[in-house]
Amino acid sequence: METPPPATASPGAPAARPGAIVAILAFAGIVAALTQTLVVPLIAQLPVLFYTSASNASWVITATLLAAAVSTPVAGRLGDMYGKRRMLLVSLVPLVLGSAVCALSSSVVPMITGRGLQGLGMGVVPLGISLLRDVVPAEKLGPSIAIMSASMGVGGALGLPFAAAVAENTSWRVLFWVVAVLALAVGALIAALVPADRPSTAAAGRFDLPGAIGLGAALIALLLAVSKGADWGWSSATTLTLFAAALVLLPAWARWELRLRDPLVDLRVTVRPQVLMTNTASVLVGFAMYAQSLVVPQLLQLPEATGYGLGRSMLAMGLWMAPAGLMMMVMSPLGAKLSAAKGPKVTLAVGSLLIAAGYGLSVPLIGSGSPWSLLLVTLVCNSGVGFAYGAMPALIMSAVPASETASANSFNALMRSIGTSFAAAVIGVVLARMTTDFGGFPLPSENGFRTAMLIGCGVGLAAAVVAALIPVRTAKAPPQPAAPAPEVPHAPAARA
Repeated sequence: METPPPATASPGAPAARPGAIVAILAFAGIVAALTQTLVVPLIAQLPVLFYTSASNASWVITATLLAAAVSTPVAGRLGDMYGKRRMLLVSLVPLVLGSAVCALSSSVVPMITGRGLQGLGMGVVPLGISLLRDVVPAEKLGPSIAIMSASMGVGGALGLPFAAAVAENTSWRVLFWVVAVLALAVGALIAALVPADRPSTAAAGRFDLPGAIGLGAALIALLLAVSKGADWGWSSATTLTLFAAALVLLPAWARWELRLRDPLVDLRVTVRPQVLMTNTASVLVGFAMYAQSLVVPQLLQLPEATGYGLGRSMLAMGLWMAPAGLMMMVMSPLGAKLSAAKGPKVTLAVGSLLIAAGYGLSVPLIGSGSPWSLLLVTLVCNSGVGFAYGAMPALIMSAVPASETASANSFNALMRSIGTSFAAAVIGVVLARMTTDFGGFPLPSENGFRTAMLIGCGVGLAAAVVAALIPVRTAKAPPQPAAPAPEVPHAPAARA
């Protein structure tokens, strides 16, 4: 993997300490993940809090998804052009402002606006992973990437019980003030202790504004249709129009990008087999990771009288889910060691198989009446996610020029996000169609949950197959002289 020399701090700044840098960037990832899970305990209360419909309240989640999808590739490209550390600091600004807007909201429109602003800050994770390539020694890069990637699981693990506890015992506004303070703390730590990377001269050029607008429009059309299709109807005119718009806009955007010298996303690099196959696996891993996150919380919270629900509170559910998120951090060093020994391709394949195994375990355990069985399922699944999430950035960075690290990693993060969006749509349809009557109300049936988990298992296996087929590029051997020459330890010019 091409690794540029570590960046140097600005004059007067402290010397770069790799351990501190990784800890700070991982903290940034935890805050970003915490922001995404923050509103989960509030979803049922939002219509009452803001005197609106459940459909309108769901935009609180959709706004963050759309803003993150549109802004992440843009932040990555700007990071390559102007510096990843600089763009990390810039990305934290809307995260702080959005959190403050949400905390002060008294109606649903400002809340949606604030959540959209928070979504603009979600580029901190791929930017942080990309920055590691510039500021961490090469021998520590693999473990550092694994820890940074696992931070997303830790944020999600802490977010659910924290948000539930705060929502049950104090004002929901406290949640957003806490995130604002944490984001400010992240910014202060980055500014004080993380050295500035050198913007690549190879990435210099004009920013592709038309490309950013085109990709943003295509992603909004696609993700809006996927995330809202169940509410609007999959055969409704609105949903079909959005899907048609995405089918038109994406090829048009691709043609535009291929014409440019300085595109938003370098599709010539993206279609390299190693990058293309890794991104394909990322969509599948994103789907498989998210599917169990939709099923297990419902099983924990549904009434025990259903025969398969466990009747836990929102807070208890968050506490039962927390160890699985922490497992990502526990497994990340093992994944890094496996990548160092066998390559990140093997780690990705093993992680995908672990995810599939976790889903397979769930099929006989659903309805067992014990939360420990579901905890086992989530621990196995998230062990696999920890392996896979650390391997994917390593595969991407080993196949792209250093000048395109942030852009390529951001595009990979977008692929995972698309996978999670499709998981929400597919699993949502399955659980909505396979229901049982409970006191006059339709609830997802036990067979519906089993079907959803079997789908997750199949997608995990598909990800493992794709990972196994990734054609990893080997480092080129140094040029050899045409005629035999005696071996010398150093070239004469290198001697003192």
